[in-house]
Amino acid sequence: MSTTAPPVNSRVVALAHYASRAVLESVLTGYGLTFQQSVTLRVVAVADEPVDRDRIVGQVVGYLKVEEADIQAVVEELISAKLVETDPAQPSRLRVTDAGQESFTRSAAETAPISARIYAGIPAEDLAATGRVLALVTERANAELAAMK
Repeated sequence: MSTTAPPVNSRVVALAHYASRAVLESVLTGYGLTFQQSVTLRVVAVADEPVDRDRIVGQVVGYLKVEEADIQAVVEELISAKLVETDPAQPSRLRVTDAGQESFTRSAAETAPISARIYAGIPAEDLAATGRVLALVTERANAELAAMK
């Protein structure tokens, strides 16, 4: 572990993101999931009821800053893989299947101890400060993106 803290900037944040994402993707590969699929599946898997397809797409586009068509395709992939399905009572809504819930639950359980090791030993106050700073950076970056449109 480095003893000299680098100045916080977009590069440092991005390196932490990509390192963490690579760990997650290594786990997801074992479940036949891509990163985008896992983010999309999570939206449906944690919901208490079927979720409107447009809401799913909108949330994931907002999270990942990708094109809507890309996430529409991801939703179709999840349907084809039988991880989510259309709610027969409301065809515009999607619900997680048993297989989808199992993939989500098992992949989350597999990543939990890895995350625990990554964050081990970091003081709670440092994690809280980091969370506040990253939330503010996200808010400001989103505002910049909105102003560019």
